[in-house]
Amino acid sequence: MKRIDDDLLKELMNYVREAAAGEILPRFRSVSSDSIRAKTVADDIVTDADIASERVLSERLKARLSGITIIGEEAVSDDASILERLADAELAAVIDPVDGTWHFAHGTPMFGSILAIVSGGKTIAGIIHYPVLGDFLVARPGEGAWHVAADGARTRLSVAAPTPVDEMHGFIPLHMFEPDLRTRLAPKLLKFLRVTTWRCSAWEYRMLATGAMSFCLNESLKPWDHAAGVLIHAEAGGHAATVAGEVYRPTMTEGHLLAAPDERSWHAIREALLAD
Repeated sequence: MKRIDDDLLKELMNYVREAAAGEILPRFRSVSSDSIRAKTVADDIVTDADIASERVLSERLKARLSGITIIGEEAVSDDASILERLADAELAAVIDPVDGTWHFAHGTPMFGSILAIVSGGKTIAGIIHYPVLGDFLVARPGEGAWHVAADGARTRLSVAAPTPVDEMHGFIPLHMFEPDLRTRLAPKLLKFLRVTTWRCSAWEYRMLATGAMSFCLNESLKPWDHAAGVLIHAEAGGHAATVAGEVYRPTMTEGHLLAAPDERSWHAIREALLAD
């Protein structure tokens, strides 16, 4: 499959919406301690909503798209070898059922559901749903990035206008970087107007694609965090690459991803953060 047409895009959005309505929202603000488990570290958690919504969405996608490979964050957490299937998959769905689980589990609405459709190693559709608001960000290659409101109204997205580094707002999860790089990065943050982290890729990409924030430097390259968001950001006019200068691919698993309003800004931000 080379392209997701309008009708299929709407179907995919409905699948994500239905999974959120059936499995995520009913559990929001009713999370109990026995429905939360730690994954890798104490604040990397999973809830019943993550597991149930990933299962439901996976089943819908398999029924609709015969032979599709499912790369779900929670499935990969249980069996890391699943991620290896993405590189050779003719068609794959990359799912983050509840991105921002920490927020979800603690009763704050800053979470989302992310779905990327990948064909031949390239993202051909990116969908981010915000269950509490009921809206979406969506993109397909060459067709722009769009905000789709709960009532279906569509607005084209644009990243922030380029500005000098000292006027930029950005996201950097400093606490997630390895200690040596964290020590090097920390004083460099003072070069920017404001640097923060929201602990949620779905919302950070929303802020980038709508022009509310200028840049984001990510610590890891998990495809469920970035495959959809990078496409949406690019279709909104942005530029993203690893700090080594490699164009992002959903199959990447190592490196640090830097997203910026344009290529010139990307180089300026990289210089401000990483130059000795």
